[in-house]
Amino acid sequence: MKPEETIDFHIRWLWAKISRLYNAEASKHNGSMSIGYVLLNIDKEGTFSTKLGPKMGMESRSLTRTLKTMEENALIERRTDPDDRRMVRVFLTEKGKEMREESKRTVIDLNEHVRNNIDPDKFAVFLDVVKEMNRLVDKPGIFKNRTTHPISNEKN
Repeated sequence: MKPEETIDFHIRWLWAKISRLYNAEASKHNGSMSIGYVLLNIDKEGTFSTKLGPKMGMESRSLTRTLKTMEENALIERRTDPDDRRMVRVFLTEKGKEMREESKRTVIDLNEHVRNNIDPDKFAVFLDVVKEMNRLVDKPGIFKNRTTHPISNEKN
């Protein structure tokens, strides 16, 4: 099977292009796609730092580095939760709120561009397929019928 015949090739190829596009736009504002993504996922009343990673599907190490950078750039501030002093909430600063709006406009612009250039019926099918693929990938046992090790070809 050629790489371009696989599902993951096209998903990864598209995501790499989108990522480069977002990073190029974010760099004009001294940001990154990761920073923009975090900005868009912080609630007005603050978000528990422990909830951000799962909410975005981001690894904790990457999130920790991103939050540190955002704090150094005065985009966020961390505050101890008054009800549970063991928990920390992340809040946007005024600068963070401005950058959040820029991130939001960027996402909206890309989405409008795609929606304006792809037939609505095709786009609806695309969303249905992606949602179904997401469901399928979450199901256990995708590789349960494999009889050899995928790399060494040894019997399991």
